[in-house]
Amino acid sequence: MAPNSSNHDSSIQRIVRLTPLDAILSVIEAQVSAVTPWQGALPQALGATLAQDVAVSERPPHPIALRDGYAVEALAIPDASAYAPLPFAVLPRRIEAGAILPPQTDAVTPLDAVVVRGDCAEAVAAVTPGEGVLPAGGDAASHTPLRRAGERLRKLDVAIMAAASVADVTVRMPRLRLACGGTAKTPVLDAASALLARLITKAGGAVIGEASTLEAALADADADAVIAIGGTGSGRNDTSVRTLARLGRVETHGIALSPGETAAFGWLGARPVLLIPGRIDAALAVWFLIGLRLIAKLAGGSVDETPAMLPLQRKVTSTIGLVELIPVRCAAGMAEPLGSGYLSFSTLTASDGFIVVSADSEGFPAGAQVAVTPWP
Repeated sequence: MAPNSSNHDSSIQRIVRLTPLDAILSVIEAQVSAVTPWQGALPQALGATLAQDVAVSERPPHPIALRDGYAVEALAIPDASAYAPLPFAVLPRRIEAGAILPPQTDAVTPLDAVVVRGDCAEAVAAVTPGEGVLPAGGDAASHTPLRRAGERLRKLDVAIMAAASVADVTVRMPRLRLACGGTAKTPVLDAASALLARLITKAGGAVIGEASTLEAALADADADAVIAIGGTGSGRNDTSVRTLARLGRVETHGIALSPGETAAFGWLGARPVLLIPGRIDAALAVWFLIGLRLIAKLAGGSVDETPAMLPLQRKVTSTIGLVELIPVRCAAGMAEPLGSGYLSFSTLTASDGFIVVSADSEGFPAGAQVAVTPWP
């Protein structure tokens, strides 16, 4: 008997079809705009994405000593040694590390390479031109950027720029509002939310707070984007997709991604909204394969990925048309796949990172080189 269409419950969030992951990423690339940049003090910009190159004038502007010693002209003592010391015509100047080299000098000897007796001095070791010296422009050439627009500011960058007397930088740091997409909070939803907050910060975004409901998060005009966790399925209490449809626009519900098939993406005006299933494994998969790209586009940068290539310990099979995130354990120079589909707590804690099987692949044979991305 054919199903009775009159029994169809329109209140249930149903997935009509799974949208290819590439299609969602194409929408993000084409339609998400970078947020407005701001100029601020260098320390406060740590982790943000540069909106402008950071360039400085030539550093140092003059040659300086890299060590404590004596400033000399190297060619004046070419063959000096302990067995054949060479006297200086003029007493060499003792110099401290960081000091500007005197005129007509081009090297700095170690302290014990010069013997001083009263008003006379002799070299007991030779040096080469430029030895012990940082030349003009040796730290930074004039107008050559230390970091370029689109790159994240790391702790190292902040330290170097501070040493180069950079006080302010122009950056982008997307502001995201997190929300619970379900009707009730659970330990899993709380844990997933806390995890995503840390991952957003690590990716160069700023979490401006967690709203009690998705509706409240969507009403926050200060947020550049909204991410909600939970409520994306077809359960009686799952309403996040319908809430987005009522207040904004659903681009797609259901993505060909495992885990994370019930994820949804849409808009509130021009602001992107990402709805993530209320599971740790799904939150990880959706974040690493969609969320990171979304943050990077909002920040005007790119995804910082540093996978390691390792041979696969045993084969991995996958379904054509589905992108799969597979956790792996790394040992003895190999990657061991630990599971697919639903990823349990014990599977995730036993893993060191993950690999991704593309939608057009049936998997990898044992011994294949795979790109392993470590967990943060």
